[in-house]
Amino acid sequence: MREIIFDTETTGLDPKKGDRLVEIGCVEMVNRVQTGRTFHAYFNPDRSMPAEAEAVHGLSETFLADKPRFHEKAAELLEFIGDSPLVAHNAGFDFGFLNAELDICGLEAVSTTRMVDTVAIARVRHPGAKNSLDALCTRYGVDRSHRTKHGALLDAELLAQVYVELTGGRQIGLELASVVEDSITIAAAPTRIRERVFRPSRPHVASAAELERHAQFLESIKSPLWSG
Repeated sequence: MREIIFDTETTGLDPKKGDRLVEIGCVEMVNRVQTGRTFHAYFNPDRSMPAEAEAVHGLSETFLADKPRFHEKAAELLEFIGDSPLVAHNAGFDFGFLNAELDICGLEAVSTTRMVDTVAIARVRHPGAKNSLDALCTRYGVDRSHRTKHGALLDAELLAQVYVELTGGRQIGLELASVVEDSITIAAAPTRIRERVFRPSRPHVASAAELERHAQFLESIKSPLWSG
């Protein structure tokens, strides 16, 4: 199965308030193995870059000034992603910006039925734990030492490794794999997640018969140390 793991960088948090997409990175996987094919692009957002956003990804107005507008790369991007499921961390955010840019171009939105949210999967696998990309990289032993700032392609490549672990992977920690086919269900429709089966605890108190045999055994020991 072909899947696209992707990440975005933006000028802010809300496309409805005028924030724009400034970078996208996509990694192709087939049967949960990276093929080496990627798509990466920076975009001129035609607006200022807030300092707090630049502090996160390091993309300045000057750097983006000579980059193409989204509409200039839209066809190439859509050809790359095709009709494959799209995997992202906190996918609703990335889908929101991607579809906002497509709307500005007069293009059809990408259906959210294709969305696979690794945050939702992580919350099921590790309830109550931190599920940021950094935290998951640490949990699964994914090297992120070269990640000094957020970058769309770099984060997509890290997420691809994390996604493999979340859906079975190398069984780090001797955990039993979740059923891989459930991963998209977990992300797209959390209410359909199969309920966890809790088994009663095993008895660990000695029975009366066992206690009696133990007492008989102790009586058979000659000059035990504990008799003083």
